[in-house]
Amino acid sequence: MAREASRKPARAVVAAVQLPSVSDVEFDSSLAELRQLAKTLGFEVVATVTQKRASFDAAAYLGEGKRAELRALVEAQADLVLIDHEISPSQAHNLEKALGCEVMDRTMVILEIFHRHARSRAARAQVEIARLGYMAPRMREAAKLAGPKGRERSGVGGRAGSESQAELDRRKVRDRIAELQKELDAMHLERKTQRARRQERQGLARVALVGYTNAGKSTLMRALTASEALVADKLFATLDTTVRALQPEGVPRILVSDTVGFIKNLPHGLVASFKSTLDEALEASLLVHVVDASDPGFERQLVVTDAVLEEIGAKDVPRLLVFNKIDRGGDEAMLRANYPGCVVMSARREGDVAQLRAAIVAFFQQRMVEAELFLPWSAQKLRGEIFESCEVLSERTEGEGAFLRVRGEPEAVRRLRERLAA
Repeated sequence: MAREASRKPARAVVAAVQLPSVSDVEFDSSLAELRQLAKTLGFEVVATVTQKRASFDAAAYLGEGKRAELRALVEAQADLVLIDHEISPSQAHNLEKALGCEVMDRTMVILEIFHRHARSRAARAQVEIARLGYMAPRMREAAKLAGPKGRERSGVGGRAGSESQAELDRRKVRDRIAELQKELDAMHLERKTQRARRQERQGLARVALVGYTNAGKSTLMRALTASEALVADKLFATLDTTVRALQPEGVPRILVSDTVGFIKNLPHGLVASFKSTLDEALEASLLVHVVDASDPGFERQLVVTDAVLEEIGAKDVPRLLVFNKIDRGGDEAMLRANYPGCVVMSARREGDVAQLRAAIVAFFQQRMVEAELFLPWSAQKLRGEIFESCEVLSERTEGEGAFLRVRGEPEAVRRLRERLAA
């Protein structure tokens, strides 16, 4: 019986303060999102407690009366409380003391999801940096609350005689963050070199799937590239960038990348930590902005994604707006009327995926230029590269080589000219 009990999900109460500046729609949407985040962690949300206040309680976020109500609820049916804001270390400490249970704010919930889902070395390092940055002030608060007793350390192992445990912990955190950042910089340089080589071979026909978390980007990625991208009905199922070729391949060869999803109030430390992942959006020639058409609050997705893209410097990259999951709900006629040029589809319908693929190909083909390349007999090793990166319209041979009339991406044609002239 004990073993079965241990398998039961933790029961959580969601709690939030609604400020006068926040509308009911926005407030309800944010709470629904936190409940979905809790589900992603495997928590069972048993209740939601809200309070309208002019401002957050400086000591413990919620007012005294609401804290008493919440404590009674926790004692009756819950294991922990999830707060729909980022709260200060002292507020978290005081809330836990008042409620008698663990308290996780929105940032901690998101960090825990990222921690569980990170797979690659880069993603794990990025998450650890963000977690350390979040925990550092909380360690300082814990040390302050503990007081000076028992905190002094003797001067051994290279530590100063007056160095406290708190100071030692802070130094360890700083050193670990510096070490992780150094590793990330090395990995970033390696990825940059790999991308440069890839671009050298294939030109710059690149698409990045961007959008709100759980909008269906990975399902689209799988459908467009015939790949085995992870597909899960969970927030932040994808943290590592995946790059695959659009299938079936054509000319130009188009590379598609899936990126980490965005979310409202994404902790700034995570935006900064995942900048290298989001760099795929900066280097793309086209952003496919995926929106969940079945979400009644899809406008919020648009606003959040626009804000993050602006923050990373990608707001001017050409964009194709795609309303996905129309099979689950949504007003198709309204979407087409209000967002001219958008694609309304379901990633689970083959015909819809084919239409999106055609729209992506058309974007790149309209940018293609025609040119004539001279391929000397001594440079025939470049023939395969020409046929791979360009559409060859005609070919005629002369004494010293062949003249090929090609159609391709401007950058791909330029690179070929440079290599043939070398």
